Parts: sequence; C-alpha cells; structure tokens
Amino acid sequence: MGQVANAVYRAHLGPGWRAPAPARLAASMANTTVLVTGASSGIGEATARLLAAAGAEMLLVARRQDRLQALAAEIEAAGGRARALPCDLSDPVAVGELVDRLCTAPVAVDVVVSNAGKSIKRSLSASAGRFHDITRTNAVNYLGPIQLLMGLLPGMRQRRKGHVVNVSSVSAAIPFPLFSAYSGSKAGFEAWLRSIGPEIRADEVFTTSILFPLVHTDMSRSNYGRLPGLTPTAAAEVIAGALVRRPRLLCPWWARIADPVLTNAQGPFDRAAARMLGRR
Repeated sequence: MGQVANAVYRAHLGPGWRAPAPARLAASMANTTVLVTGASSGIGEATARLLAAAGAEMLLVARRQDRLQALAAEIEAAGGRARALPCDLSDPVAVGELVDRLCTAPVAVDVVVSNAGKSIKRSLSASAGRFHDITRTNAVNYLGPIQLLMGLLPGMRQRRKGHVVNVSSVSAAIPFPLFSAYSGSKAGFEAWLRSIGPEIRADEVFTTSILFPLVHTDMSRSNYGRLPGLTPTAAAEVIAGALVRRPRLLCPWWARIADPVLTNAQGPFDRAAARMLGRR
C-alpha cells in the first residue's frame, strides 16, 4: 500500500486519525522524553523515528537489544536523542529493574507509548493444553504494561505532566473469533486504563487509546498481507496526532457502529460466525 493509498485509508477512519502538522508536533515534543515499548520494529520503531525527528528524547524499550542499539545509533546519527533500554515486559523482575532505573534517572518520562504486543491466532480446540498461550499474551499485553505504568505514573502525577498512549486494536471493542487470548488481554488493559483515567486526569496526566484496524507489521503480514491496512509509518503518524490533540479514544467509525449492533445481535452474529468457521 503506497503513501497516497495509506492517506486515503486513514482519512476513511475518521478526522481524528489525520497526521499532525509538523510544526505542531515539534512544539508538542519540545523538552519531552518519550518512552516507546516494542520499539525494535513495526509501529514502535516508526514512532520512535518520527518523534525523535520532531525533537523528543526517545527511550527505546523492547527485548531485542541489537535492534534497539542500532535504532538508537541511527536516531543519534540523524541529530536526535535516543537510548536503548532492553527489557522483556513479560518478566516482572526485568520490568521492576527498568522502573527503578527510570525513576532514578536525571530525566523524567513525560510520555509512554504502550505499543509492545503479542498476538496469537488459535481456536479454542487448538488451544487445549496450551494455557501458556493465555499467560504469555497477558504478560505482554496486560500485566507488563500495567507494572511499568504503576511505576511511572506517580512521578507524572507529582509533576502534573504526562500522557499515556495505548496502542490497541479494534479487537478490544469487537472480539474476533480465533483471537480470544489477544482480544481478552487487549480489552483488559483498555478497561484498566479507562478505570484509572479520571484519577490521573485530575493531575494533568492524559490517556489515549487507539483502536487500530489492520496495520501491516511483521506480526500481521503473514496472515493478512493482502487486506487493506496501514503501514507502520502511517500508524506512527496517528500516534503523533494523538500526542498533539490528546483525544481519549480513537476508534474507526465503522467499529463504533458495529460494537452496539453486535452487542444487541450477539446471537445471530455467533451463528453466522460459527457457520463460516465450521468446526475448529
């Protein structure tokens, strides 16, 4: 999908999905430290490049140390500021050590782009004896991000400055068959963020959840490469726009319509989906 096609696709998601003006983004990122999880590839990598170019100091978090160090070096070579902070979000000890390191650093975290994610496409029958699918997905998509934020939010609230961007999926609003582990973990984190939102908003800390449709990353390309979707760069521009405009929620208009329709017609939807899926 080319740049023009991506712009058209993004425009059809709704007006809030547009890219910000470069000058407004630069003004928003001035004197700002942004932590991006899942920064070694895909949406996270594209977001790190875009925000660094706009003037933000980037903290890059992911498991793959070599990829993070290479990205940090590229950003600095281009005149930006970036640090690689390798961490496996599914490891509570590692996340705790990262929080300690960040809370004692001379530069405070102003923005967290919670992007790291794990997706599993597997039927309930195929998941028999694989409860670790649930625990691993929840560790990356739910528990790890919450542990990280619980360590960083007190400082944001004390400074009265902060923004958390949840890079989520439309499956958090419309659970799709075969993605029960992924949809459940994404919906859980979104519910947690919605619950704490009013508490931290009182201290000038904002939250934004972006329920992305298909984005062509390494995680999705093998199954859905031929379907229309956004590139990681286009998705990064949506995140940048959210940092400028600070909406509470970005959800495609068609998902907003489908959610109440499916909620009130869950029985017919289940029967139709069952016929389509057959026995799995």
